Amino acid sequence: MLKNWWNSAKTQRKFFGVPLGVFVIAIISLIAGVVGWGGFNTAMEATNTLGFCISCHEMEDTVYQEDKTTSHYKNRSGVRATCPDCHVPRPWIYKMIRKIQATRELYHKAMRTIDTPEKFEEKRFELAKRVWDAMKSTDSRECRNCHNFNSMDPTKQKRRAAKQHASAREDGLTCIDCHKGIAHKPVHHLLEDEDEDEEDINEEISNKNTEEQNPKIIITEDNKATDDAIVNNATVITTPAKGSGKITWETVVDKDITLFYPGQASLEWVLKGSDHGGARVFKKGEPCSECHRGEEADMGARIISGEKAETVIIANKRPAIEAKIQTAHTNGRLYIRMQWPDGEHTPMPFVDGGKMDPENKIKLAMMISGDGLDMPKTAGCWATCHHDNRYMPDAPDNAAIDANGNITSRIDVASENGVTKYIPESRGKLEIKGRNGAKRGAWDKLKSDEEIKTLLENGSYMDLIRYNSGSNTADNGYILDQRIMGKGSDIEANGILKDGIWTVVFSRDLAGNNADGDIAIIPGKIYTVGFAIHDDYTDARFHHVTLDYKLGLDNPEVDLNVELR
Repeated sequence: MLKNWWNSAKTQRKFFGVPLGVFVIAIISLIAGVVGWGGFNTAMEATNTLGFCISCHEMEDTVYQEDKTTSHYKNRSGVRATCPDCHVPRPWIYKMIRKIQATRELYHKAMRTIDTPEKFEEKRFELAKRVWDAMKSTDSRECRNCHNFNSMDPTKQKRRAAKQHASAREDGLTCIDCHKGIAHKPVHHLLEDEDEDEEDINEEISNKNTEEQNPKIIITEDNKATDDAIVNNATVITTPAKGSGKITWETVVDKDITLFYPGQASLEWVLKGSDHGGARVFKKGEPCSECHRGEEADMGARIISGEKAETVIIANKRPAIEAKIQTAHTNGRLYIRMQWPDGEHTPMPFVDGGKMDPENKIKLAMMISGDGLDMPKTAGCWATCHHDNRYMPDAPDNAAIDANGNITSRIDVASENGVTKYIPESRGKLEIKGRNGAKRGAWDKLKSDEEIKTLLENGSYMDLIRYNSGSNTADNGYILDQRIMGKGSDIEANGILKDGIWTVVFSRDLAGNNADGDIAIIPGKIYTVGFAIHDDYTDARFHHVTLDYKLGLDNPEVDLNVELR
């Protein structure tokens, strides 16, 4: 039967109604197509492997070695992302487009454009920008092969990551907006920040002081000051109830706090996105503590090692100090008690004898944010630290100081050996990004004497209390256009080192004295505060600091509840 059918097909020269020649050609073409497609696809996939990507030394000796140190290469889950996972699209049409684009790379391979480490480094930033731009244009398509907002569980992320991802989702950002340099040597600091213009930040700082002024306050034990208040357009605040007059610290609730080493992480550093990944969230008004509470010790370890925001490495200096703090008030006075372990001596490498302040083994400072201030409300005492302060990277040299006699005649740079802390509200434009080699900060853009006087009268400054172990006393002061110490005599302090533990107690009048730079601590108001410890005879920026904390009288909802005793 089969023979008859074949003979019939030959006679008719047809196969299932199709001319036999056409049918044979179709079969051969089909087989050739399958073989050809299989060969093409096999070759295509062969170029989509790690082995192929690092087959040239330009990749193997540079970016591959960098990738091997990241969590994309080795991690606790054992899931590894290789070169094509991040740099080659999975959808076929986009993959083909990428392969066609790759012929440019073959050309440059032949031309030996980056065949030495020196040539590669010269081109690195340009090459990185091309990758960032491509990822931005595709909404980080390759990243989203593994990472997706909808698949994230914020409850299992660190506070910082959860905040950043929520903000990114709200603002329509994509992975590469925040994660440049995630797998290779970071060079994104060379980019000009594009998320917010520097002029806008400075305008916000300038306007806050006029928008948020609080009325003048008269504090009294009764309402006898009502007439004075009307005359002076002030508000009368009755002082808290009298307490026992004695603090029994054993009955006061304590709180664990962590002070960490900040290095050269100035306010300008915090505001610059290529330095600080949280800059965008911070500029939106999120305080530092919202993202970083609980990871202070880790941050200190990264900074003290020189991995981030530090160039002066101090061998064996502890990255963080764990302390306990208690707050209380009685008879119209605020009391602060802090305890922490003493540390081993770690000599400062650039000071003869290793001790910057030989008279004081430790100093403990507290800052309280005043009214009408922007940055201190979210950054706490961080708002006073700038890139041009003494011992910081852009501290002015003698030539710059001499060239600004009109400024140095108004702030003390001589006895302080440089520019001290100041709040940004006391300056004009704050240089944040350091474009075209500009020095970051604003030490030489001091506002007029009249403007500084107005800020002082309005309580727009940082109140400062500092305990000195050498004299077992405390200084009263404030920070506005510069750091002013030794104002008034209301501060009382006492400290002791016993069994390897420091215990320091200082107190001040709740009402304070505005002329001395004291912020009045009144009922119903919440204050942003920060603490710093200069341990081991250190001075200036070589201290440990806290993030911002909220403090209030008899308010169990704040971080530091100042209880009546």
